[in-house]
Amino acid sequence: MRPGIFWATPVEQLRVLAADEWRALEDAHQQRVSRYADPYLARRSAGQKHPVEDFLFTYYTQKPGQLRRWHPGAGTILLGDEAAARAEWKHYRRLDDGGLAALGLPAGSTAVTVDVAGFLADRKEAVAFAGIILRNTAARPAQFGCFGLHEWAMVYHQDRFDLRHEYLQLRLGSAGTDKVVEDNRIRCTHFDAFRFYTPDATVLNEFAPSRENQRHMEQPGCLHANMDLYKWAYKLLPLLPSELVMDCFELSWRIRAMDMQASPYDLEEWGYPAIPIETAQGKAAYVEHQRSFAAEAALLRERLAGALSAATAVGAR
Repeated sequence: MRPGIFWATPVEQLRVLAADEWRALEDAHQQRVSRYADPYLARRSAGQKHPVEDFLFTYYTQKPGQLRRWHPGAGTILLGDEAAARAEWKHYRRLDDGGLAALGLPAGSTAVTVDVAGFLADRKEAVAFAGIILRNTAARPAQFGCFGLHEWAMVYHQDRFDLRHEYLQLRLGSAGTDKVVEDNRIRCTHFDAFRFYTPDATVLNEFAPSRENQRHMEQPGCLHANMDLYKWAYKLLPLLPSELVMDCFELSWRIRAMDMQASPYDLEEWGYPAIPIETAQGKAAYVEHQRSFAAEAALLRERLAGALSAATAVGAR
C-alpha cells in the first residue's frame, strides 16, 4: 500500500463497526477465552499442573493475556472514542481526514484499523513461511498410520533419560511402553514432535523431519500439524480476526486431549480415559478421531490461507 493511500480495498468491501458493535464482539471473545484461560491461571497461581489443559498456554508462545486481546482483522474499521487507545497498539493506525472522508465520516472522528502494510513489511518472513506451510501441507495426501506413537517414542527407554511428564505414571510401565515402540512402525512426519524423542527412539523413526525440511514434510493427517494451525493463526495477529484464531485454538485443544488419551500415560484420574493404541481396537479409534480432526483442520487451513492471501494482496496494491 503506497503512503498517503487510505485503503487499497474498495470502501464497500470494508467492515465498519460502531463502538457498541465491536465492544460486543470484544466481550464475546474475552468470555470465550476465559473458559480456557481462567482455570489455567488459577492452577498456575496455586502451583498446580495439568498434563492436558495447560499445554496450549505453556508450549505455544501466545499467553492468556495476549489471547484475550480481541482483534477484528484486516479490513475492519473500529469507530468511537474507545477505539483511540488501539491506535497505540502495534500494527494499528488511526484514519486521517482523507480516510474518514472516504467512509463518509466527519473530519476529526475516531476510526482505527489494522495497519496491513506495516504488518506485512515488519513480518515479511513470518508471513511468507506461514503461507508456504499452509499451502504445502494442504497439497499433500494425509497419512493415518502413525497411531500417536510419537508420545511413546518420547519416553522410550525412559530409565536412561528424563521422563517428560515426571508427575505422571506410564499406563503399561517402562518395559510395556518400550515393547509397544519396538512392536510398531514409528512414522512421525512432524519435527516439533520428533525433536522430543529420546535418542534411542530417534533412529527408529522412518522419516527424518527437521526444521529445514518442515515445509516439505508436514502433511494434513498429522495431529501436531493440525494443532499448529493455532500457532500460524496467532503469529498473524492482528492481520487475522480473533474469531478465526479461537476456532484454531479450540480445535487444537480437542486434538491435544485425544493425543494424550492415546499416549502412554495413565490419565484416567484426570478425566481422560485411554485410547489403547497398542490394540487393534485402539488403533481404529485413533484413526477415526484423526480423520475427523483432519477434515476440520482442512477447512481451517483453507480459511487461514484465504485470509492471508487476501490481506497480502491488499498490502501489495
